[in-house]
Amino acid sequence: MSTSADFIEGSNISIGHLGIVAGAFDTLGIAGVIDRAIPKTRQHHLTHGDTVKAMVLNGLGFVERRLYLYPEFFSDIAVDRLLGDGVTIDHLNDDVLGRTLDAIAAYGPTELFNEIVAECLLASDYGTHCLHVDTTTFSVSGEYDANFDSRDMTITYGHPKDGRWDLKQFVLGMATDQHGIPLFLQTFSGNESDKKTLLTIITQLTENLQHPGKVYHIADAAFYTAENLATLGTHTFWISRVPATLNEVKELVAADLSLQPCADDRYQYAEHASAYAGIPQKWVVYHSAPMQERQEKTFEKRLENDKKKAETSLRKLGAREFACEPDARIAAGKWLQEHPQFRFSSLDIRTTTRKKTKKRGRPKADEPVETVYTVSAEIEYNPGVVAEKRQKLGRFVLATNDLELSPDELLENYKEQGAVERGFRFLKDPSFRVAEIFLKKPSRIQALAMIMVLCLFVYAMTEFQLRRNLQETGETVTGQTKKQTQKPTLKWMFFRFRGVRELRFRAEEAVTVIVTNMTQELWKILRLLGKEYENYYL
Repeated sequence: MSTSADFIEGSNISIGHLGIVAGAFDTLGIAGVIDRAIPKTRQHHLTHGDTVKAMVLNGLGFVERRLYLYPEFFSDIAVDRLLGDGVTIDHLNDDVLGRTLDAIAAYGPTELFNEIVAECLLASDYGTHCLHVDTTTFSVSGEYDANFDSRDMTITYGHPKDGRWDLKQFVLGMATDQHGIPLFLQTFSGNESDKKTLLTIITQLTENLQHPGKVYHIADAAFYTAENLATLGTHTFWISRVPATLNEVKELVAADLSLQPCADDRYQYAEHASAYAGIPQKWVVYHSAPMQERQEKTFEKRLENDKKKAETSLRKLGAREFACEPDARIAAGKWLQEHPQFRFSSLDIRTTTRKKTKKRGRPKADEPVETVYTVSAEIEYNPGVVAEKRQKLGRFVLATNDLELSPDELLENYKEQGAVERGFRFLKDPSFRVAEIFLKKPSRIQALAMIMVLCLFVYAMTEFQLRRNLQETGETVTGQTKKQTQKPTLKWMFFRFRGVRELRFRAEEAVTVIVTNMTQELWKILRLLGKEYENYYL
């Protein structure tokens, strides 16, 4: 090291991908929305918008940190570069972070997120025509007073989607657009059913998100109940999978249908008109080749299990005694009707003569006796029925109250339901650590849930922006498979920036700042995103 420029101890600190996160936060104008909604009332150095920015940086930081360890998280981070000149780790103390969560809870996490979405999306012309709705559960540890600080949410036991029956939970409901960008969130008590929560979310969406065009609210089969359909009526358009438990669906799926090819050659369809719950709607039966392939892998195992159950039932029939042979044959015929996928490979009606009394030994010549008849049979699969069942694999029914929607459009819109499911996987991905629920006040948990979804909002909007700019410019970047792509995941782009650091040197009174490990392609990524992103790496 030259004596004219000495390295400053402790100034080798990380920027990494957090400059992209900070640039996205600034570009979307999130801090301004928050500070207008919940202005700072105390003499803290940071506004609530600044503090939320720090939380989002931590939430998307790929490190295992809990809220009370924020200072440690920023100990190796270029804090003043990311949060502003003069900001230090000491400004991010527990008191400041807690007060911001309390302010969000008092204002209303759902209401604040709605305002952020409404203002940020006004400047984005990506278009929305599908709103995908779903729920998930988050398990929490500790004791929670059901009446304390709850704001219509109770931490309690319910049906856990993560298998943690031993823990209390809350339910997070979310709606995303077709690009996976979250547009709405709401927290519910841990024992709320999906049937009610999905209807609540759709109702809130129609009230809060105004759109000039036709918008479809898309949900899974838990939404499809007579009560929900009647509540929404005919003016709110929806798309849903119809529960396979409905008798009408069972008959339709098992029917001999004339299937037409879809635009996606992996699917075929047949249309059907329905007035379930008094709502005119279009049902479409689809056959999915990929789904059939998946189901065939478990089909043989299901057949084996069915045969074991049938053989148990047959043994019970064999233990019954009948007064005459016709009664025994009638019982055997009834058993076959109840088990249509089997047939008798052998059937014998056995006759047994025995004493009417329960005395032991052979009956004497003049002793009264009785004759009973029992069924002795062996079964095998009915090949015709099994072949028909196999042929029906891969079928499912989608419904919509927009009678003008074509089967191809209906299928394409519903398939994007994976967008909201991917969002939930994002929130629970351990590499992101945005789902660390440890706070003891239910109101702060609600506020933290909003921060979690805000992390997803920033992530999804940035990924969408990068992909769109790549398509518009015709440029590509190196993907995870080392091939050039126009659809990189932002997580991989974050990984590419992992080695970017800030170094500081002092030469007499001047301090020189150097950003290291920036490559030509990293600059290319920043250029595609915009000046606000580049500035964090200059």
